[in-house]
Amino acid sequence: MKHTMVALVEDRPGVLNRVASLFRRRGFNIDSLAVGTTEETGVSRMTIVLDGAEGIVEQVEKQLYKLIDVIKVADLTNAEAVVRELALVKVRCSTAQRAELIDLVEIFRGHVVDVGPQHLMVELAAEGERMDAFLKNLEGYGILELVRTGRIGMIRGSETTAVHQVESDEAALFHMESGRLPEGDLPFVSD
Repeated sequence: MKHTMVALVEDRPGVLNRVASLFRRRGFNIDSLAVGTTEETGVSRMTIVLDGAEGIVEQVEKQLYKLIDVIKVADLTNAEAVVRELALVKVRCSTAQRAELIDLVEIFRGHVVDVGPQHLMVELAAEGERMDAFLKNLEGYGILELVRTGRIGMIRGSETTAVHQVESDEAALFHMESGRLPEGDLPFVSD
C-alpha cells in the first residue's frame, strides 16, 4: 500500500539529506518525494510517498519527530485530501494526428504547452490513477520524453497541516533561537 505523509521542516541546508538518510538507515523505500516552500517563511513542506505495510507510517512519523529540523508530521493516506502529481510529456505527433491528440489532452483536462512540427508537449496535473491512464493513452503516439513530479497533497476543508502549537519544548526552543518564532510566542513550551 502507498502511504502519503507530509513533513513541515526548517528550510535549512542539509535538512533534506538528514530526512533521506533517516529513511535509508531504517530501510524505508521512498516512492516519491516532493519538497517546496510554504506560506510560512523559513518552512518547507515535504510530501513523502512510501510503499509498505500499515505500521510503517507510525514508525516513520516517530523517526521523523526525532529530527530537530522537523516541525510537524501528518499522514494524508486515509485523510480526506486533494492529492495531485504534475507531468510534462513530449509526444510524437504528426500534423494529421494533432487534432485527435489535442482532444485527448482536453478529455484529461491537460494543456498543450509547446507545439513543434513532429511533437506536442503536454502538461497535466492529476491524481495518480488518472495520470497513469493518460500516459497509457499517449503510448500509442510515442512518448519522446516524460517528467513526472512526486505526489503533493492537502487536507480538504478547514483542517490544515500548517504549523501550530504542537512542537516539543526542544523543537520550540530551536525554532525560537533560529528566528522563526518570536520569544513571546511560546505558549506550547512548558515551564
